Amino acid sequence: MKSVGQDKLGVGRTLDVDGKTYRYFSLPEAGRSLGDVSRLPVSLKVLLENVLRFEDGASYTTEDAQSVADWVKAGTSTKEVPFKPARILMQDFTGVPAVVDLAAMRDGIVSLGGDVEKVNPLVPVDLVIDHSVMVDVFGSKDALERNVEIEFERNGERYAFLRWGQEAFENFRVVPPGAGICHQVNLEYLAQAVWTARVGGQDYAYPDTLFGTDSHTTMVNGMGVLGWGVGGIEAEAAMLGQPIAMLIPDVIGVRLDGRLPEGATATDLVLTITQMLRKEGVVGKFVEFFGPALDHLPVADRATIANMAPEYGATCGFFPVDALTLDYLRQTGRDEHRVKLTEAYLKAQGMFREESSPEPVFTKVLTLDLATIVPSLAGPKRPQDRVDLTKAAPAFETELTGSLGVKPEVVEQRFPVAGTDYDLGQGDVVIAAITSCTNTSNPAVLVAAGLVARKAHALGLKPKPWVKTSLAPGSQVVTDYLDKAGLSKDLDALGFETVGYGCTTCIGNSGPLAQPIVDAIENNGLVATSVLSGNRNFEGRISPNVRANYLASPPLVVAYALLGTMRKDITTEAIGTSKDGQPVYLRDIWPTAKEVAELVASSVTRADFVERYGHVTEGTHQWQALDVASDARRFAWSAGSTYIQQPPYFEGLTKEPGRTSDIVNARILALLADNVTTDHISPAGSIKPSSPAGRFLSEHQVAVADYNSYGSRRGNDRVMVRGTFANIRIRNEMLPGIEGGMSKHLPDGEVGAIYDVAERYKAEGVPLIVIGGKEYGMGSSRDWAAKGTKLLGIKAVIAESFERIHRSNLVGMGVLPLVFPEGVNRKTLKLDGTETLSITGLTEITPRMNATLTITRADGSTEDVTLLCRIDTLDEVNYYRHGGILPYVLRGMTEAA
Repeated sequence: MKSVGQDKLGVGRTLDVDGKTYRYFSLPEAGRSLGDVSRLPVSLKVLLENVLRFEDGASYTTEDAQSVADWVKAGTSTKEVPFKPARILMQDFTGVPAVVDLAAMRDGIVSLGGDVEKVNPLVPVDLVIDHSVMVDVFGSKDALERNVEIEFERNGERYAFLRWGQEAFENFRVVPPGAGICHQVNLEYLAQAVWTARVGGQDYAYPDTLFGTDSHTTMVNGMGVLGWGVGGIEAEAAMLGQPIAMLIPDVIGVRLDGRLPEGATATDLVLTITQMLRKEGVVGKFVEFFGPALDHLPVADRATIANMAPEYGATCGFFPVDALTLDYLRQTGRDEHRVKLTEAYLKAQGMFREESSPEPVFTKVLTLDLATIVPSLAGPKRPQDRVDLTKAAPAFETELTGSLGVKPEVVEQRFPVAGTDYDLGQGDVVIAAITSCTNTSNPAVLVAAGLVARKAHALGLKPKPWVKTSLAPGSQVVTDYLDKAGLSKDLDALGFETVGYGCTTCIGNSGPLAQPIVDAIENNGLVATSVLSGNRNFEGRISPNVRANYLASPPLVVAYALLGTMRKDITTEAIGTSKDGQPVYLRDIWPTAKEVAELVASSVTRADFVERYGHVTEGTHQWQALDVASDARRFAWSAGSTYIQQPPYFEGLTKEPGRTSDIVNARILALLADNVTTDHISPAGSIKPSSPAGRFLSEHQVAVADYNSYGSRRGNDRVMVRGTFANIRIRNEMLPGIEGGMSKHLPDGEVGAIYDVAERYKAEGVPLIVIGGKEYGMGSSRDWAAKGTKLLGIKAVIAESFERIHRSNLVGMGVLPLVFPEGVNRKTLKLDGTETLSITGLTEITPRMNATLTITRADGSTEDVTLLCRIDTLDEVNYYRHGGILPYVLRGMTEAA
């Protein structure tokens, strides 16, 4: 924080903690002018404080503060307010392109006659490298070491670029590879609950808030820190000092009662909440948890619930700070003075949850009794598709011959795997991964997994030989407490050796399956399955060879590795045979809650957190050995690089933007169904040699073995635009029966890869439009899903509804998001892709205005449809008018120079 506002309402006060004085902006004092704010949801109190702190009569006004305060009258609002987070969190898949953009902005500002030093983060930015490690090696004691070596071989150029960024930019810190997953590092170390800054010779205290360039930034909501995922372009604007305008959201209160029953875990709880809230419909809303269960629900469980806010559709899943939060801060090694400041500040603000706190007003209240939670899975394609563990096998059978398309007469067939003594059949589990910050941040479920492994190992059980097993903790502290509990050796014995400290399987970095297994799957049309302790299981995400993916608690991941199939009832059928020939059931190896609690209490210590995070920025010897160009304010782009290239966003940029115009005689590039994810639009996983991106890399002398992943090449627009809509499972309804990123060029009808077809249209000067269904762009906050869309020449996306972050990203790249009227969609309009489309009424853009779509069919007939323009705020109008948020910011910097 570089400055504070003018405090027109006079709410500035002081707070003394351990003899140190802090200034703060008092909510109770603001209530004297604005009306009682004591019953505002705590999450909205954070927004109110933000307005009060920056109130300057221009970007932030007392009217904005009044709008937040007035929310409590009706539990909803149509007003928008500006918001500036205290800090930014990035991971490397999204962080590399963000730093590329910053480097390009330095070049751009020079071309406009400005000063490169204007392009610097104005708020602290932490980039945690966690998305690049892959499970190449598993099931061996040297798996971790070998995977790290491979990771640096693949990514050395990207990592050196990030080292350059750390040297070149102020307020920019990198946590090197091998430290953990960004959200777990944030939860355990970076987040402070209350942030401080020195401005004008005074120390200010204010809520810790953040934007993250990853959807699961919400995980830190579990310790009372308000933050959510945004696109990289929006995060870049925020780090460069731009307030982000947002509609004051509805806040859904979720009252939690009771306690989890024996046998149920925090994973089962979050899968139930995800199902419940998806059914309710909370997209674009805040969710805030309250109720008596919070008196005993630990922060680790809260963080698991908050982590999956993107899966249940909410902007955030917020838990107010309380006594258990303070205990967590102490246990994880936070400074004692900061813990005391947190308690004193939040109590002074009426933001600390305690028995005497007034119950907030919510838009709507839902109730969940934790005693009703049962062991669960979610799948095979969506995280909200929870199924009771007792019903998982029959549910899979239904999916197998239903949505997964297996003919009933071949369901029982099994096929030999070359070079082995086993065969493979429908529904066999080929990946069992303990992965993802969702669960590896939670000692209870990790210890439970270790205890399942211990009991299974003692009985002589082993995973089925076709199962690829892995353990990827979210921080090194996990290894410390598993070692201390004596559980690491048991996990190792079952093939769950540590393969890396990063996201791995959860984001699609599961690594290759053994080729004979791949051949058995692909040659025989098998539906192989994965079981993972992650947060997403979208089709095509986990592995290109696995079509059904199930989310599960870590102990269930171990159990399914032993069972080896989704087609048996794991709750009633034997999962293996003991060394003395007796059948072993799940109940025989499942730990009690008491066993788990005792081991957690004795193994998880403050000292481990202090030790591990005391050296978190140092990195491995490979990191320290990177060759980095220092003292360079502008990056020296290399024409031969296939990882880092100067993007074209600022080519030909003028000091003033042009006028917006109608879209005339556009062609449909893709006609897409409901629930198209950002994984479909911009995949993060492997690159097929036959794809446009694969051909590009081969033409640049990159061997197939060195392709790496799309996610790792997000610093190169040449690769990423070729990978847009290249997901192997995407289906363009213009081409029935064809799977993958294909389209049809018209009027000649020639079929080709979407990139190749788009390039032909670009050469012909034909604008492009994509048509989508419901929840278009759901999933990860992936800015390349919008950047690639822009670079393909797509001018607009028309859908039934948009996921919040992707809609914002499209606007941020100057692509127009439009929504069909209720009851109208591609099917009711009988669109087949042969039409030409024009969108008029765009010469003067206003927030949420209407525009007219004119459909001209192949027979010459026309039809008009009124569309809602989802440019929601005046700031977004400016972004679109300037061709995107980055040109808008850059022009503003040049004017201020």
